[in-house]
Amino acid sequence: MQVLTTIALIIIGVLLFEFIIFAHEFGHFITAKRSGVQVNEFALGMGPKLFSFKKGETTYSLRLFPIGGFCAMEGEDQESENPRAFNNAKLWKRMIIIVAGAVMNILVGFLLMFIVTVSQSEYYSTTVTAFTPNAFTAITGIKVGDKITSVGGYSVLNSRDLTLGIQLLPCEQVDGDSLEVFKEDCLWEARNHIYTMIDNKLIDEDMAGTLYYEVLSAESGKVNAAKTKEEATRAYQDLIDTFYKTANAEKPKDFEYPAFKVPEKRVRYTGDVRVERGNDSVLLKDVHFYTYKNDKDEPAVAMDFYVEPMEKNFGTVMSETFTGTLSLARSVWKSFAMLVQGRFSISDMSGPVGITKAVSDVAAVGLQSSFGDAVLNIVMIMALITVNLGIVNMLPFPALDGGRFVFLIVEAIIRRPIPRKVEYIVNGVGLALLILLIIFISGNDIFKLITGNFPSVG
Repeated sequence: MQVLTTIALIIIGVLLFEFIIFAHEFGHFITAKRSGVQVNEFALGMGPKLFSFKKGETTYSLRLFPIGGFCAMEGEDQESENPRAFNNAKLWKRMIIIVAGAVMNILVGFLLMFIVTVSQSEYYSTTVTAFTPNAFTAITGIKVGDKITSVGGYSVLNSRDLTLGIQLLPCEQVDGDSLEVFKEDCLWEARNHIYTMIDNKLIDEDMAGTLYYEVLSAESGKVNAAKTKEEATRAYQDLIDTFYKTANAEKPKDFEYPAFKVPEKRVRYTGDVRVERGNDSVLLKDVHFYTYKNDKDEPAVAMDFYVEPMEKNFGTVMSETFTGTLSLARSVWKSFAMLVQGRFSISDMSGPVGITKAVSDVAAVGLQSSFGDAVLNIVMIMALITVNLGIVNMLPFPALDGGRFVFLIVEAIIRRPIPRKVEYIVNGVGLALLILLIIFISGNDIFKLITGNFPSVG
C-alpha cells in the first residue's frame, strides 16, 4: 500500500508540473492565436512524440519526457515572409504574446494557492496575543496587541510572511553581558529548575504543566520589567519561590538559587521589528528571537509568541489567497537578492533533481497525517514553482522571455527591429549558458543526494 501511495503522489506531482508548463505555453498559444500569429506546433513534454494530431494549421503533440513543452510560432526564431509570422506581427502584439506565459504562471499560482488556502481549517493574523513563558521577544520589545508589519526589513502581509521573515533573520553574536540577555537567562534557568524539581522528586510530574504555563507565564512579566540586573535577580528568585509555594514543596535545607554563567558573547537571531501599536507605527530595534540548538547542534530560530486567529469566511479566504500568492512572488525576489548579497550561493540552488526531492519530502511529511495533506503539500510547492517560473522567465536574460521582451523594448525605442543575426547570437549564447547552469545545478543536486547532504524539506 505504501508503494502504491508513493506512486500515486509521484504521478500527481508530475501531472501538476506538466499543468504548470501547459499553462505557461498556453498563455503564449492563446495570445498568439488571438493576435493572428500562426502557431505551427503546441507540444506538452519534450523529446520524441508519443502521439500527435493536426487541427487547422497547428499540430498538437504529447512528447515522451514530462519535463517541459513549447509553443512553436512561425517566424519566432527565424525570418519568415509569412504575413502571419511572429516577426511580422505588430510590436504590441508580440509584447503581449511574450509576457502571456509568465502571466499564466502567476494566475495558476493564485489558483493553487486558493486550493491550499480554502482547504485550511484556520487562519492566523500577525497580531501578538500571548508569549511563551520564557519569550525572548517579550523581553526585547514586542508586546501583546502588537500587529507585526515587518521583520528585519521584510514586509509582513500574513502569517507566512511572519514565519519567513523570522527565518531570514541573521544569526549574530550579541553582548552576553547585556540586561536583555541576563533576563533571558533568568527565565531560561527558571524553566530548567522546574525539571530539576521533577528529577529530584520535589514535585509531582503532573504539576510541571501548571508551574510552566501558569506560574512562569504569570511571573515572567516581573523579570521582563526589571530595569537592572539586581531587579531581574530578585524577580527571578521570587519566581523560584513561587514555584515551591504553588507546588506545596519544601526547599532542600542546602538550597541555593540556581546560578548561571554570563559569557561574553551569545548567539541570537536578531532584527528590527516594526509593529502597529494602537494608532502608532513603532520600530523596535534589535529584537531577539528564540534561538536554540537543532539536532545538528546548529543555531536555529522559532517563534516564541502566539498570534490571533482569524475567522474563516469568503473575505479572509480571498485575502489569504492573494497575499499568499504575493508572498511567493516576493520570496523569489528575496532569494535573488540574497544570492547577490552572498547569503546564498549557486551551489544552494536546485534544478529538476532538487525539485523532485523537495516534492518527495513534502509528500512524506504530509503522509504522516493523511494522503490529503500530502497532496496539499505538493500543491503548495507547485504553487511556489509556478510563481517562480513566471518570475524567472521574465528576467532580462537572453533566451528567456524576459530577454526577448528587452529586445522588443529596444525595438520600440529605436523604432526598428534589432538585426535577426544579433538576436540569434545573443539568445544562442544565453541558451548555452542556461544549459551549462542547469547541468551544474543538476550535477550538484545529484552529488548532494549521493553524499546525503541534501537539505530536507519540512
